[in-house]
Amino acid sequence: MITNRVLGNVLLGVNEQVNCSDCISAFGSAGSFSAGIHGRKELTPNLSLLAGLAYTQYGEGGYNITSAPVGAFALRYDFTDWGSSRPFFDVGTILTPWEKARYTRSYNTSLGPVSVTSSTNAANYAVYGRAGWMSRLSPRDEVAASVEVWQLWQRVSGYADNTVAFNPFDASIATGTDRTSLIKIGGQWTHLFAGNIETNINGGWVQSFASHSGIVATVTGDGMVVPTMGNQGWFEYGGRLGFRVQKGWIVDLFANGTLGPQPVGNTIHGGVGLRISY
Repeated sequence: MITNRVLGNVLLGVNEQVNCSDCISAFGSAGSFSAGIHGRKELTPNLSLLAGLAYTQYGEGGYNITSAPVGAFALRYDFTDWGSSRPFFDVGTILTPWEKARYTRSYNTSLGPVSVTSSTNAANYAVYGRAGWMSRLSPRDEVAASVEVWQLWQRVSGYADNTVAFNPFDASIATGTDRTSLIKIGGQWTHLFAGNIETNINGGWVQSFASHSGIVATVTGDGMVVPTMGNQGWFEYGGRLGFRVQKGWIVDLFANGTLGPQPVGNTIHGGVGLRISY
């Protein structure tokens, strides 16, 4: 759920300034593979649409998402008539209605270790609201601080262990849904160097709460196993270095990731994009 949200945030312009001209960007990233397109469109002087689509693959710690289309869109209301220092608000969603997932379950017995890999389908959904304050310190500098509240769901279709030669505690997993809520307090700074080099740094602290796992397993010899999903905090970071190669054309290098204890852990996803402003 967290990795899917980090990748989806790229589609919502997490590495871009709060207020800027209409643009569209094609990108690709590694660390987790992701490729897609995103952009923003001014609907009124105060209201903008942010949206994007991507195809992703990622995995860590026994799970692999081998195929996942991700879509995201949000509306941003920016009180531009208030002047250079003003509030803004976002509401949006990240949707991954279909994923191909592969899970590996490993355990030890008196006769040796067992490792079983099984495949199924999953889906991720997230909705959020954001309230913030941005300031144009100069024509070259924009800073912003904000608070975000998220609700995330991950639904996994039922599956059973694949047949292997030795698996005395084979398991079947029923269809179920994990969910968690998040609050993030963060900030960002965008600066233009020498008229043609754009920089952005962003980050914030995230705390999960009201987490619950609905994935229940039935294990031979153990019966029904109901997992617990604890709450935790971690740091999210991001940045972008953009080169204005000609008027309205920018080549971007960017990175985003997490820093914290498992199961979120330390991750980094970096990529390159071509952005066209108009």
